[in-house]
Amino acid sequence: MSQDISQRIAQAQSHVDAGQQALDRSLSFIKRKCLNEAGRISAARLDHYQLVSYDIAFSYAEISGARVMLDYARRIREKQSNFNDILQEERLALGFCADALNNVRSRLSPRREELGLSVDDWQTCLESAEQMAFCARQLASVNLADLGSLMLEQGGRLGDYLLEEDKEIMRETFRNFATDIVMPLAEHIHREDQIVPDAILKPLVEMGCFGLSIPEQYGGLQPDDQEDNMGMIVVTEELSRGSLAAAGSLITRPEILSRALLAGGTEAQKQYWLPKLAAADPFCAVAITEPDYGSDVAGMKLKAEKVEGGWRLNGAKTWCTFGGKAGVLLTLARTNPDASLGHKGLSMFLVEKPSSDGHDFDYTQPEGGRLAGRAIPTIGYRGMHSFDVFYDNFFVPDSHLLGGEAGLGNGFYYTMAGFAGGRIQTAARANGLMQAAFERAISYARERKVFGAPIGHYQLTQVKLGRMALLLSASRQFTYAVGRLMDSGKGQMEASLVKLFACKSSEWLCREAMQIHGGMGYAEETAVSRYWIDSRVLSIFEGAEETLALKVIARSLIDNAA
Repeated sequence: MSQDISQRIAQAQSHVDAGQQALDRSLSFIKRKCLNEAGRISAARLDHYQLVSYDIAFSYAEISGARVMLDYARRIREKQSNFNDILQEERLALGFCADALNNVRSRLSPRREELGLSVDDWQTCLESAEQMAFCARQLASVNLADLGSLMLEQGGRLGDYLLEEDKEIMRETFRNFATDIVMPLAEHIHREDQIVPDAILKPLVEMGCFGLSIPEQYGGLQPDDQEDNMGMIVVTEELSRGSLAAAGSLITRPEILSRALLAGGTEAQKQYWLPKLAAADPFCAVAITEPDYGSDVAGMKLKAEKVEGGWRLNGAKTWCTFGGKAGVLLTLARTNPDASLGHKGLSMFLVEKPSSDGHDFDYTQPEGGRLAGRAIPTIGYRGMHSFDVFYDNFFVPDSHLLGGEAGLGNGFYYTMAGFAGGRIQTAARANGLMQAAFERAISYARERKVFGAPIGHYQLTQVKLGRMALLLSASRQFTYAVGRLMDSGKGQMEASLVKLFACKSSEWLCREAMQIHGGMGYAEETAVSRYWIDSRVLSIFEGAEETLALKVIARSLIDNAA
């Protein structure tokens, strides 16, 4: 039987490899079409391929996830002696591979010629009789329903996470905290649009949560000689299961700020700020986005004018999450007024202000500079509040220019260093949200009766749960795989890739969990309505999916195509 499993995995691998070949050929074709006379990629020409680039990015993400799941199944087979456990993980891996191939085929089929794929290429790579039979077999309604039924019996258990022992201890610790402390408060925080309470914040500070991305030598929990993205991912996932906004996103901002400091801060700045961030004293926020500029960082306009002893900041930022509670804002500003310099004219500042729990704040410095903010009303992601922030001749001392003199003009690069961690963390947030929605869907499907039987007894509900299990398992293992890659000093593009996949998956899964609840899913009193609303923001922040797909993922893949 073990040999049969090995053969099935090998067959699935061959089909996934064929799908990968189709993508590689498409990327090479687009690259040839977009080369200019100097042999470089022309951004203007590439813009004519936005739709196919977008589709390729998602397809590449799914094929990459399929590869991860096949590796996961192999690792399970090496570790487990229980045949039932091996069989369950194999079913999840094979089912996801089939689903990914089906999605890629459906997505790319209308654009076969635009992708430079011949009829023979298409039939060999994505429409062979063997591959079509594999997909049909794995995604047959009876198989998906059986998987969903298994999830109902097991209460949604998806098998071994394959975490190292220390990470498993962390997962269990923060899972208990999310269940016991966060979940009972989450609905009130959401419905009343409250700030995250000390009942959540204080224990997390004591548990060292805010120092996960800060080296031990600076008062954090991360080893001095290597990164520990996996620890941050596991904690984020479990806290997000409790609440995306009231717990799971709390460590995103210190993650971004600490990475920016480690990438470009002076040693004095690291010694001063990192221990403070690890102790959440003060809390921090990130002020990057402007009213007219978000993903287009090079266009930022907030002005920083040099004056004696420091800088005067004038302009506006928006979507500054936790900006009221924060005592320091990592602010990107234009220190060189020459707009033609683009991102090379930007620098980073650490802007201090008093902490506020309200929906607005207004602080005037003794010198007369003013910093004010007001919370933006949002349909979800409530608890931390996102602010419009206004800088009016606000003074920042030279000591608070990130990197000192060497940091002038390097703000863009420090931003990118910070946001790579933010993207893998967002994938973890998506996984935690999916886990919460999946658990609620399982519970409701067991309890709610329609036409004399629990809705979980009906095939369509079982199929929905089966598909949810495929996506959640793949998204989690994909995130873990990229986290381990980043711990080895790689995986920057892959962090964007898994963020793209996990966030899109979360929105779909939370929608299905809401649908299983029927009318109650639309009621505020049920948590699934909050999960679905919260999931919608995931594909927007930390890099909108369009920007990630076109400007980061597709561009990187095309640049590196043969």
